[in-house]
Amino acid sequence: MRIGVVTFPGTLDDRDAARAVRLAGGEAVALWHADADLKGVDAVVLPGGFSYGDYLRAGAISRFAPVTQAIVDAAKGGLPVLGICNGFQVLTEAHLLPGSMIKNEHLSFICREQELRVENASTAWTSDYAQGELITIPLKNQDGQYVADERTLDELEGEGRVVFRYTGWNPNGSRRDIAGVSNERGNVVGLMPHPEHAVEPGFGPDGAKGPRSGTDGLKFFTSVLTSLVS
Repeated sequence: MRIGVVTFPGTLDDRDAARAVRLAGGEAVALWHADADLKGVDAVVLPGGFSYGDYLRAGAISRFAPVTQAIVDAAKGGLPVLGICNGFQVLTEAHLLPGSMIKNEHLSFICREQELRVENASTAWTSDYAQGELITIPLKNQDGQYVADERTLDELEGEGRVVFRYTGWNPNGSRRDIAGVSNERGNVVGLMPHPEHAVEPGFGPDGAKGPRSGTDGLKFFTSVLTSLVS
């Protein structure tokens, strides 16, 4: 399966995301911000970074890039899309996901290993996880506080669209400890932590098998491959 990985000016984690796709067994396809051609990919990853320098708001300029316009149309048709950190911010700016991202409550950049609880294991990007499973993946952001009005938050909770929740500690003040959400169809998922940095032994968070042994993020990428062939 061909998984597109988008690069904007200021993207930092596109190569990491592409490697995660390959480790999961997929073919990573580079997509350029100024090109509206999605090259016939079966899914898309919007990786982390500081697209366009995060000028105006994080993700605000990327929302108008030709590739984003194409992704919005394809996502409405069912294309699986994953937004990681800055990619999550782009998805909210493009109105593929509800809510918005603002500066962390403590107004500082944060980088840490973060535990999450899988709240929805039925999306295109989470089907290889178990409901309620606890995973640890890296978190690094400055504009990572997820906010929405109470009605929207109630709808997300009631419809099972909160996909991940911070456990142990809320690192950025996100409403209701929300770390990731999905659209109604479940093909679009956004989250602030970085699963692509926890896919290979020796380079991820500390895990049960020892230092840097954590690979909890790999199931994001195997999940989408599973969903595409099911």
